[in-house]
Amino acid sequence: MSYANLRELQSALTTASDIAFSLDAAPAPHEADQLVDALRRALTAAGSLRAGAGATGCAEHPRGPVDPLYGDDKDPLPPGWGRCLLCNDRRRRAGAQRRGWR
Repeated sequence: MSYANLRELQSALTTASDIAFSLDAAPAPHEADQLVDALRRALTAAGSLRAGAGATGCAEHPRGPVDPLYGDDKDPLPPGWGRCLLCNDRRRRAGAQRRGWR
């Protein structure tokens, strides 16, 4: 079990709990999105704790390539992102299209 994965799980669960307990009866869409992102981050971290989990911690690509931009000693991951290069590349491309880049 990796200490970094355990810390990520604890952090994501704390964030999700904080968001959940601060929600109103009818949360705004961005509040619900923040909660979903924190829960996804927690799920990814929890999945990486199981025996034999790949270096990416990704449910879709557990043995896929690790994103070189987000290693243990590099920049922290954006909320909801993992270490999987394939998923992060998909997120980057989606973000670029929303901003009008091609």
